[in-house]
Amino acid sequence: MKKFSVVLNVVLVVAVVVLFVLFFSNNSKSTSGEAVASEAGTAQKGDIVYIQIDSLVNNYDMFNDLRSELESKATKIQNDLNKKSRAFENDAKDFEEKLNKGLLTRSQAESMQASLLQRQQELQNYTQQKQMEMAEEESVMINKVMDAVKTYVKKYNETHQFALILTSSATTQVVMEGNAALDITQDVLAGLNEEYIKTRNK
Repeated sequence: MKKFSVVLNVVLVVAVVVLFVLFFSNNSKSTSGEAVASEAGTAQKGDIVYIQIDSLVNNYDMFNDLRSELESKATKIQNDLNKKSRAFENDAKDFEEKLNKGLLTRSQAESMQASLLQRQQELQNYTQQKQMEMAEEESVMINKVMDAVKTYVKKYNETHQFALILTSSATTQVVMEGNAALDITQDVLAGLNEEYIKTRNK
Protein backbone atom coordinates (compact mmCIF):
# COMPACT_ATOMS: atom_id res chain seq x y z
CA MET A 1 0.00 0.00 0.00
CA LYS A 2 1.14 3.56 -0.64
CA LYS A 3 1.39 4.47 3.02
CA PHE A 4 3.18 1.21 3.98
CA SER A 5 6.70 2.62 4.32
CA VAL A 6 5.45 5.82 6.01
CA VAL A 7 3.39 3.89 8.56
CA LEU A 8 6.29 1.48 9.10
CA ASN A 9 8.67 4.35 9.85
CA VAL A 10 6.18 5.94 12.29
CA VAL A 11 5.62 2.64 14.08
CA LEU A 12 9.38 2.04 14.17
CA VAL A 13 9.95 5.41 15.83
CA VAL A 14 7.38 4.54 18.50
CA ALA A 15 8.89 1.09 18.95
CA VAL A 16 12.37 2.55 19.42
CA VAL A 17 11.18 3.69 22.86
CA VAL A 18 11.28 0.03 23.87
CA LEU A 19 15.05 0.07 23.47
CA PHE A 20 15.59 3.69 24.53
CA VAL A 21 17.66 2.71 27.54
CA LEU A 22 18.58 -0.81 28.64
CA PHE A 23 20.37 -0.35 31.94
CA PHE A 24 22.46 -3.10 33.39
CA SER A 25 24.39 -1.94 36.45
CA ASN A 26 27.93 -3.10 36.98
CA ASN A 27 29.29 -2.24 40.42
CA SER A 28 32.67 -3.82 39.71
CA LYS A 29 33.77 -1.29 37.06
CA SER A 30 37.36 -0.13 37.65
CA THR A 31 39.67 2.53 36.28
CA SER A 32 41.95 -0.19 34.93
CA GLY A 33 39.03 -1.50 32.89
CA GLU A 34 38.58 1.94 31.36
CA ALA A 35 42.23 2.04 30.36
CA VAL A 36 41.93 -1.35 28.65
CA ALA A 37 38.90 -0.10 26.75
CA SER A 38 40.70 2.91 25.35
CA GLU A 39 43.87 1.00 24.51
CA ALA A 40 42.13 -1.99 22.92
CA GLY A 41 39.71 0.17 20.95
CA THR A 42 36.77 -2.08 21.75
CA ALA A 43 33.93 -1.83 24.22
CA GLN A 44 34.74 -3.39 27.58
CA LYS A 45 32.86 -4.53 30.64
CA GLY A 46 31.31 -1.54 32.39
CA ASP A 47 31.37 0.76 29.33
CA ILE A 48 28.43 2.80 28.08
CA VAL A 49 27.77 1.55 24.54
CA TYR A 50 25.21 2.24 21.84
CA ILE A 51 23.24 0.56 19.06
CA GLN A 52 22.28 2.22 15.76
CA ILE A 53 18.71 0.94 15.80
CA ASP A 54 17.83 1.84 12.19
CA SER A 55 20.81 -0.06 10.83
CA LEU A 56 20.17 -2.96 13.21
CA VAL A 57 16.51 -3.41 12.32
CA ASN A 58 16.91 -2.83 8.58
CA ASN A 59 19.57 -5.54 8.41
CA TYR A 60 17.86 -7.95 10.78
CA ASP A 61 16.76 -11.03 8.82
CA MET A 62 13.60 -11.47 10.89
CA PHE A 63 12.47 -7.93 10.09
CA ASN A 64 13.20 -8.35 6.38
CA ASP A 65 11.35 -11.68 6.22
CA LEU A 66 8.31 -10.32 8.03
CA ARG A 67 8.36 -7.12 5.98
CA SER A 68 8.46 -9.12 2.73
CA GLU A 69 5.44 -11.15 3.87
CA LEU A 70 3.57 -7.99 4.80
CA GLU A 71 4.43 -6.25 1.53
CA SER A 72 3.25 -9.31 -0.40
CA LYS A 73 -0.05 -9.26 1.47
CA ALA A 74 -0.38 -5.50 0.95
CA THR A 75 0.13 -5.96 -2.80
CA LYS A 76 -2.60 -8.62 -2.94
CA ILE A 77 -4.99 -6.38 -1.02
CA GLN A 78 -4.19 -3.42 -3.28
CA ASN A 79 -4.79 -5.53 -6.39
CA ASP A 80 -8.10 -6.71 -4.97
CA LEU A 81 -9.12 -3.13 -4.17
CA ASN A 82 -8.15 -2.00 -7.67
CA LYS A 83 -10.23 -4.80 -9.18
CA LYS A 84 -13.28 -3.91 -7.09
CA SER A 85 -12.83 -0.21 -7.85
CA ARG A 86 -12.59 -0.79 -11.60
CA ALA A 87 -15.73 -2.96 -11.54
CA PHE A 88 -17.60 -0.26 -9.64
CA GLU A 89 -16.40 2.50 -11.96
CA ASN A 90 -17.42 0.51 -15.03
CA ASP A 91 -20.90 -0.14 -13.62
CA ALA A 92 -21.27 3.52 -12.63
CA LYS A 93 -20.23 4.62 -16.12
CA ASP A 94 -22.66 2.14 -17.70
CA PHE A 95 -25.46 3.48 -15.51
CA GLU A 96 -24.68 7.07 -16.47
CA GLU A 97 -24.66 6.23 -20.20
CA LYS A 98 -28.00 4.41 -19.99
CA LEU A 99 -29.48 7.27 -17.97
CA ASN A 100 -28.27 9.90 -20.47
CA LYS A 101 -29.68 7.90 -23.38
CA GLY A 102 -33.03 7.57 -21.69
CA LEU A 103 -32.82 3.78 -21.57
CA LEU A 104 -34.00 3.52 -17.97
CA THR A 105 -37.33 4.19 -16.33
CA ARG A 106 -37.32 6.38 -13.26
CA SER A 107 -37.89 3.30 -11.09
CA GLN A 108 -34.98 1.46 -12.72
CA ALA A 109 -32.71 4.49 -12.42
CA GLU A 110 -33.52 4.95 -8.74
CA SER A 111 -32.96 1.26 -8.04
CA MET A 112 -29.63 1.17 -9.88
CA GLN A 113 -28.47 4.41 -8.26
CA ALA A 114 -29.32 3.09 -4.80
CA SER A 115 -27.43 -0.13 -5.57
CA LEU A 116 -24.39 1.82 -6.77
CA LEU A 117 -24.39 4.03 -3.67
CA GLN A 118 -24.55 0.95 -1.46
CA ARG A 119 -21.65 -0.64 -3.35
CA GLN A 120 -19.65 2.57 -3.05
CA GLN A 121 -20.17 2.61 0.73
CA GLU A 122 -19.26 -1.08 0.98
CA LEU A 123 -16.09 -0.45 -1.03
CA GLN A 124 -15.12 2.44 1.26
CA ASN A 125 -15.77 0.31 4.34
CA TYR A 126 -13.76 -2.57 2.87
CA THR A 127 -10.86 -0.23 2.08
CA GLN A 128 -10.84 1.20 5.61
CA GLN A 129 -11.05 -2.28 7.11
CA LYS A 130 -8.05 -3.48 5.10
CA GLN A 131 -6.06 -0.36 5.98
CA MET A 132 -6.76 -0.98 9.68
CA GLU A 133 -5.80 -4.65 9.34
CA MET A 134 -2.52 -3.76 7.64
CA ALA A 135 -1.70 -1.11 10.26
CA GLU A 136 -2.40 -3.65 13.00
CA GLU A 137 -0.23 -6.29 11.34
CA GLU A 138 2.57 -3.75 10.90
CA SER A 139 2.36 -2.90 14.59
CA VAL A 140 2.48 -6.57 15.56
CA MET A 141 5.42 -7.12 13.22
CA ILE A 142 7.40 -4.28 14.80
CA ASN A 143 6.52 -5.52 18.28
CA LYS A 144 7.80 -9.00 17.39
CA VAL A 145 11.05 -7.60 16.03
CA MET A 146 11.64 -5.23 18.92
CA ASP A 147 10.79 -7.92 21.48
CA ALA A 148 13.30 -10.25 19.84
CA VAL A 149 15.93 -7.49 19.87
CA LYS A 150 15.25 -6.55 23.49
CA THR A 151 15.36 -10.19 24.60
CA TYR A 152 18.62 -10.80 22.74
CA VAL A 153 20.27 -7.60 24.00
CA LYS A 154 19.42 -8.54 27.58
CA LYS A 155 21.00 -11.97 27.11
CA TYR A 156 23.93 -10.40 25.24
CA ASN A 157 24.62 -8.04 28.11
CA GLU A 158 24.63 -10.85 30.67
CA THR A 159 27.92 -11.84 29.04
CA HIS A 160 29.34 -8.41 28.18
CA GLN A 161 28.09 -6.57 31.29
CA PHE A 162 27.98 -3.05 29.86
CA ALA A 163 26.90 -0.34 32.27
CA LEU A 164 24.46 1.22 29.81
CA ILE A 165 23.21 0.47 26.31
CA LEU A 166 21.81 3.45 24.38
CA THR A 167 20.08 3.54 21.00
CA SER A 168 20.49 5.92 18.10
CA SER A 169 18.30 6.41 15.04
CA ALA A 170 17.83 8.91 12.22
CA THR A 171 14.73 10.33 13.90
CA THR A 172 15.63 9.91 17.57
CA GLN A 173 19.23 10.84 18.27
CA VAL A 174 19.95 9.56 21.75
CA VAL A 175 23.61 9.39 20.74
CA MET A 176 24.63 12.44 18.72
CA GLU A 177 28.25 11.42 18.43
CA GLY A 178 30.09 8.45 19.85
CA ASN A 179 33.35 6.56 19.78
CA ALA A 180 33.07 3.91 17.08
CA ALA A 181 34.60 1.41 19.49
CA LEU A 182 31.48 1.74 21.62
CA ASP A 183 29.12 1.00 18.71
CA ILE A 184 27.99 -2.61 19.24
CA THR A 185 25.44 -2.61 16.39
CA GLN A 186 27.23 -5.08 14.12
CA ASP A 187 28.06 -7.46 16.94
CA VAL A 188 24.44 -7.51 18.13
CA LEU A 189 23.18 -7.81 14.55
CA ALA A 190 25.41 -10.81 13.85
CA GLY A 191 24.15 -12.54 16.98
CA LEU A 192 20.52 -11.74 16.23
CA ASN A 193 20.73 -13.07 12.68
CA GLU A 194 22.57 -16.19 13.80
CA GLU A 195 19.90 -16.87 16.42
CA TYR A 196 17.05 -16.15 13.99
CA ILE A 197 18.46 -18.44 11.29
CA LYS A 198 18.44 -21.32 13.77
CA THR A 199 14.76 -20.81 14.60
CA ARG A 200 13.78 -20.11 10.98
CA ASN A 201 15.26 -23.39 9.77
CA LYS A 202 13.36 -25.46 12.34
